[in-house]
Amino acid sequence: MTRPHGPSATGRAAALLAPVAAAVAAVHIGPAATWLPGLRRRFLPGLAGVGHPDHIALTFDDGPDAGSTPHFLDALDELGVRATFFVLGESVVRYPALTREIAARGHELAVHGWSHDRPWLPSPARDTADLVRTVDAVHDAAGRRPRWYRPPYGILTSGRWAAARRTGLRPVLWTAWGRDWTADATPASVRATAGAELLGGGTLLLHDSDHAAAVGCWRATLGALPGIVDDCREAGLSVGPLGEHGVEGGADRAAAQNPAAG
Repeated sequence: MTRPHGPSATGRAAALLAPVAAAVAAVHIGPAATWLPGLRRRFLPGLAGVGHPDHIALTFDDGPDAGSTPHFLDALDELGVRATFFVLGESVVRYPALTREIAARGHELAVHGWSHDRPWLPSPARDTADLVRTVDAVHDAAGRRPRWYRPPYGILTSGRWAAARRTGLRPVLWTAWGRDWTADATPASVRATAGAELLGGGTLLLHDSDHAAAVGCWRATLGALPGIVDDCREAGLSVGPLGEHGVEGGADRAAAQNPAAG
């Protein structure tokens, strides 16, 4: 006896669940649209890192790295500048003494996540656990509880918004970057790219490690750093960490109002 042709029960179930899965995915990844610089600068200045108009917040991602971060600490000492370092929890655990040194030299430690991954699949429990682990690792290494959070690639999913709220961290991204993660980056290109978008009150994203970038690209950033600081000072702008930047409250309000982050 032949069976009538038509979709199987499994196929029908999959068809019914597809819209639900799409909706869940949209809720999860939708907030990541804040990655778009123009969008966040206009509507979420706090999330963009907009602060005092006569100040630039200097920030570094992806460390600590024993092969590169100490060079940045020495360069910043020579320049008389303090910065904010967004660190990875797995690297903090690997280099606790270096993490302590960053803080001991007067810099601000902030959270970049446990590892440098892309969160395409919803996992709220994992997001929270990763941030808790990273906060604890920073506190254990340096005796300080971090305040700021910048996710890898600037991707703020609903789960990451919620995780930041639950761990008492404030999300902040950037208004300008040096595009210093590429293999063809040079000190001149990093300086020019940063300067093209950097205005008073801005937050600059650079990297003190090639952990998730082209091997050795951090050398271009290191070479560009004195020129970037000189350019800011010549424009009458002071340079320092986010803690001295006076970031507006837009990011906090956005997190509180984001229904997906509850």
